[in-house]
Amino acid sequence: MTVISFQNPATGEQLGSLTEATPEQVRQTMDHARSAFKSWSTTSLAQRLHYLEQLRHYLVEHGEQFAHKISQATGKVSLEAFMTEIFVTVDTIRFYEKNAQRMLSPQVVPTSLVLWPKKSYIHYKPMGVVAVISPWNYPFQLSVIPVLSALIAGNTVVLKPSEITPSAGLMIEELFRAVPLPDGVVSVLHGGREVGQALVAARPDKIFFTGSVATGKKIMAAAAEHLIPVELELGGKDPMIVFEDAHLERAANGAVWGAFTNSGQVCMSVERLYVHERVYPEFLRLVTEKAVALRQGDPLEAEIGSMTSHQQLGIIHSHLEEALANGAKAVIGGQVSLDSMYIAPTILTDVTSDMKIMQEETFGPILPIMTFSSEEEVIRLANSSPYGLNASVWSKDKIKAQRVAEQLESGNVCINDVIISYANPNLPFGGVKQSGIGRYRGPSGLHAFTHSISVIRDPGTRKREVNWYPYTKDQELMFVGLTNFLFGKKRKWNRQTIGAIWREVKRLF
Repeated sequence: MTVISFQNPATGEQLGSLTEATPEQVRQTMDHARSAFKSWSTTSLAQRLHYLEQLRHYLVEHGEQFAHKISQATGKVSLEAFMTEIFVTVDTIRFYEKNAQRMLSPQVVPTSLVLWPKKSYIHYKPMGVVAVISPWNYPFQLSVIPVLSALIAGNTVVLKPSEITPSAGLMIEELFRAVPLPDGVVSVLHGGREVGQALVAARPDKIFFTGSVATGKKIMAAAAEHLIPVELELGGKDPMIVFEDAHLERAANGAVWGAFTNSGQVCMSVERLYVHERVYPEFLRLVTEKAVALRQGDPLEAEIGSMTSHQQLGIIHSHLEEALANGAKAVIGGQVSLDSMYIAPTILTDVTSDMKIMQEETFGPILPIMTFSSEEEVIRLANSSPYGLNASVWSKDKIKAQRVAEQLESGNVCINDVIISYANPNLPFGGVKQSGIGRYRGPSGLHAFTHSISVIRDPGTRKREVNWYPYTKDQELMFVGLTNFLFGKKRKWNRQTIGAIWREVKRLF
């Protein structure tokens, strides 16, 4: 039996310990969730939404306490914990309360005239047990939102939070005890890689994973053995493009926040900054001044807290050292101590596209800046990454900004803003290339937790259909004639076709 102890990364204070789930407990939890699915899937949507309303009220009433606990678990500043974990979660809940009924109701779709008198619609059916495996950078909202999305759609859920922030997992258990669901509808399994592997091996009906590309590939490979549907929300190396006509003050503020919020531990962080060469000197001055003014330290008082994962320090250190050794210059910062969970905001210049700092996800408070001279060049640079999660384009020219945005290989794009696309629950969220597979949030995100069942209905009053046996020469004449009339250049009938259609219609009744 493995015991996981955990502490506040910002202070080193011990927060407690918990016992990792055993393989047998994983199997029992999955069986329990399957049993609970039978009743939860038939619970009315109105009842599920009433539960969400209760959960929202509880979160609003206790939001500050939850944010404080999240801050302790992650080292992020308290305001960021509230804004990005509590506010985003309750906003998403409210969105579902208003829109889930419309999004999950049967959707009538057109039926071709040649299929008259049939009618067609799409029915959204819950999938079964959804396994949610969540990350450590936003351990509350990146767990709770997919869990609730699956629940609203009628599924039961088994959640495995990150072992790096286990106290956040305990907090989520506390939430679901305070606003209880029927037994087995939501379960939380604590532990590391072995627990995640056991959960995948238990064959859930869908896996929703948020985390690294490497782990996502392993989960997808394991799920493929049993054709388990997988949704992957993975990493990013998001480019920010600043054109010469951009509002430089706003762009500089956006760059500093986009690169350093949550100490850069955001899959949509600004990790590559491209600035037009004509405004580069002024922009660099602005962004440096703003970064130097940031307060880092105690999460209750500062603007930048600590790192959350000690393992991430090594990756950041490697990227930074390689860049500096190959000619990059640190305008501010530039040092990573493996003995401290704090990394000072760092701005790098003289970087090149082949450096790790411009190719691999760094996930830390490092902002590398390059210049560009043309629209074509910067689009090529932005698209050169194997990732494609988010991007931003900065320009006062709306037409140019939209033109560039639509050429970027990215699942999400902001114009004159950063990261914020995730904050609109109406928008689907997800990546392209190695940033993931699938979408969640928005209508398509809710549908992602259902099977879309197509239904076509006939009144059933005729004795046969025109395409059924026995085949006749009239059927062949009719279909050839219909094809020519409906889809050909010369859309006209001939007497032979009309006669064949008439004789076939008489056979129907």
